[in-house]
This record gives sequence, C-alpha cells and structure tokens, in this order.
Amino acid sequence: MSEAQPERVFSLREVTRLLRLTARRAAQLRRLGLLRAEGEGYRFRDLVACRVGAALLEAGASVRQVREALEGARRLAPDAEMPLAELRLLVADRRIVVEQGRLRFDARTGQGLLGFPETDLAREAAESLSWGMVRPLIPPAEAAEAWFARASAWDGDPEQWEAAVDAYERVLAIDPGYAAAWNNLGLLQHRMGHYERAGQCYEAALAADEVCSQAAFNLGSLHEDLGDFSASITWYRRALELAPDYADAHFNLAGVLGKVGRAEAAALHWRRYLDLDLGSPWADIARSHLGEIEGRPDGEARAGEGDE
Repeated sequence: MSEAQPERVFSLREVTRLLRLTARRAAQLRRLGLLRAEGEGYRFRDLVACRVGAALLEAGASVRQVREALEGARRLAPDAEMPLAELRLLVADRRIVVEQGRLRFDARTGQGLLGFPETDLAREAAESLSWGMVRPLIPPAEAAEAWFARASAWDGDPEQWEAAVDAYERVLAIDPGYAAAWNNLGLLQHRMGHYERAGQCYEAALAADEVCSQAAFNLGSLHEDLGDFSASITWYRRALELAPDYADAHFNLAGVLGKVGRAEAAALHWRRYLDLDLGSPWADIARSHLGEIEGRPDGEARAGEGDE
C-alpha cells in the first residue's frame, strides 16, 4: 500500500498568482486575517478560504460585512474549523448569506431566508439538460470544446477543482490529443499535490504538441517543487527554446540557478526578465536579486544591460 502524499503547501506568491489578487484585494484579505505574513505556508483549506473571501469582496461586500458574516458563520457552524472553506457563502440582495442544501440563512444574524427564486430553479434545470450525463447530440470535436470551456471556467476556483478535473478528463476521453487539456489537467493535479499524475499529464501534453512551451515550463516548476533542480533547469531551458520571450520561464530559471550557486547565469535571466517586465511586483523581486549578484544594495539594474 503506497504512502499518502503530504498535503501541498502554497507560498504567498502562489496564492497571489493563483487567485489573481490585486494589491487592494490582498490588503483586504490581510485585514480579515486570511492572508498572513510572508514566509507562512497556506494549505488547500486556506487557499479556499482566501478564494471565498475574495469572491465576496468582488461581489460587493465590504470588509466589515465579510468579517461579520464570518463571525456569524462560526455561530451557525460551531464545529467548522474554517467556515469560509467549509460553508457556502455568497452575496445576495446586498447581504452575505449561507447556503445549506436548499436553505439560506443570513450569515450575520442566522435568520432563515426564503428559498431560491424561480429564476434560479429554471437556470439549474437548463444547466442539467445541457450538461447532464446524456450523450450530447453534437459532433465530438464540439463536445470536447464545450467541456474544455466548462473546465476552464472552473479551474481558477479551488472549490471546483474536482469538477474541473472531471471535465478535462471528459475532454481527453473525446480527444486524447488535446494538448491544452493535458496541460491544464496537469496544473490542477500539481496544485492538488498529485505530483506523479501531474508529471504524466505534462508529458502527455508535450507528446500531443511537441512545441507546448507551457507544459515544458510546468515540468520545470514540478521538478523545482520536488527539489530536483537539475531536471528543473533542463525543462525551464526547454521552455525558453520553444518560447524565448517566456517571461515566467526566465524568472523561474534565474531563481533555480541562484539556488544552485550559478549566480552569473542567473543574472542573465534576471536581466532578460526585466527586459520583458518592468512594472509588476515580480520585476522588483528580479531587480533585488540582480542587485545582490552585482553587489548593489539598491537592487537597481544598470542602464543598457541585456542578454549576454
């Protein structure tokens, strides 16, 4: 019997990128205690909680409303370790409500609310007809695209990752050579800590499309997470062979080269990254690393520097 794989722990940078958090949204989540100081890890449940909190804020709830709803949710479910991850909360009629089955409660007061409106029932019925288990009466290629679109809509929401995995697998059952579906399925498996399966999916993406630079990059990221820096460097370089202006590949390759003591080689890729990205927070990180290598405490890149 194989040993259970350890639970994936995400960094603050990974959480920020996965959830596409703006600086303002990240500050709001810190005020709610959902984002913590740099260096602290985030487990899958923490990631879900951040995603739900961000979704409530994006739907128009204030930080105060989310805080009050969280306090009320704890009263509604006293055994829940993390209500935002374990309960379904959403904004409806300018307040935050908790859904349990077909029931709704005001998250702040616990007051029961009326059931779903008829429009919701009609929408659910239409969706069940469109996406039920009955074989669709459309050509297989169109069915694959439909499932791919559905999976893509889900894969950014940790609460729906399992559904997205199922949808991508449906795509691949229809079209085993769909490289983008293999790559995206690999990303989900990677995020969920299923590293062996993730590697298989990335390799299948490259087998289906030998110039899929995203799959090569993701194999580099996977091997970096596993501590195999030599393989990671090989795959990041492969991604750059396929797409020389792949900014994230330059960034990650520079970081790994720095970890293995190859500072000058790392500097080449920090400089190239800065050619491609001058304005994001990651550019500040790149400048800082480059400054350390070149002995400049301010981390400012010299004018005119580029590839060597």
